[in-house]
Amino acid sequence: MTDSAPTKDTLVVLSGGMDSTTLLYDYRQRVALAVTFDYGSNHNAREAECARLSCERLGIEWLCIPLGFMGQYFRSALLEGADAIPDGDYAPSNMAATVVPFRNGIMLAVAAGLAESRGLACVMMANHAGDHVVYPDCRPEFADAMAAAISTGTDAKVKLLTPYTHLSKNDIARRGKELGVDYSLTYSCYRGGERHCGRCATCRERAAALAAAGLPVDCLPE
Repeated sequence: MTDSAPTKDTLVVLSGGMDSTTLLYDYRQRVALAVTFDYGSNHNAREAECARLSCERLGIEWLCIPLGFMGQYFRSALLEGADAIPDGDYAPSNMAATVVPFRNGIMLAVAAGLAESRGLACVMMANHAGDHVVYPDCRPEFADAMAAAISTGTDAKVKLLTPYTHLSKNDIARRGKELGVDYSLTYSCYRGGERHCGRCATCRERAAALAAAGLPVDCLPE
């Protein structure tokens, strides 16, 4: 007697970066749909293409939903071109400018509505511990509050799951190595250039995580 196939009951919010792509691979047996949001960031187009390719490789349905109003009306260095992105490691002193106000709240609200419309039981987001210091909408208390709001707003039809909340970027890269994630099909640079700049915080974090996992580092300084 063989076990039945896992239920495809989950929507993954997939940016196309390392974290959400690892999550996609990690839970691919239950993922029915992956959704990328085009909100006008410097690196949106590069990430979205990576997200599409990863879904194509795994045979998972992919949608890209436009949220152009964010790029039009919100203020953030991520929406203002490559020159607005500071160099250096993650710290409130230099990375606060890259906060996109309530970005994850907006995206999760759309994802929850789409999941309920599709009859899917779960939404997954790949926030992790390295984001907590700078981004309020990546912290555990935010995830808990959104989980409660999504459950209440859908009559408990949809749950928010954030399995990487307490993992570091290094932990995620190591997990990705175990899963066989092709990180060349991910993109991280906040400047959004053809190649990773290697100087911004997300490039530096990516390089450290790949090195810690014993994987090739593809985001060295230009």
